[in-house]
Amino acid sequence: RHLESIGVDMIVLECIPSNLGKTISEAISIPTIGIGAGVHCDGQVLVLYDLLGITPGKLPRFVKNFLATAVTVTDENVIVSAIKDYVAAVKNNTFPTPDESY
Repeated sequence: RHLESIGVDMIVLECIPSNLGKTISEAISIPTIGIGAGVHCDGQVLVLYDLLGITPGKLPRFVKNFLATAVTVTDENVIVSAIKDYVAAVKNNTFPTPDESY
């Protein structure tokens, strides 16, 4: 609330419990952007390399490979399809799931 009162335009919530992300999002009027902070944030961030499943090594819990499940439509690039699937999942609150949140 203090950050909002001094003029912050939005807050990024990263790797916090999803119930805390929900509490913060409900307590302030500025947008919250989640990175592993649950579905109740106003928006989500997922790095493109993570979204496409090409990040090497151990991945954070909030990563989902949308390329692995992308379904292409006629003449559509599979990468474009994966990005559209990510956008749709964020908009309809199916990403992140509890397994992809802290």
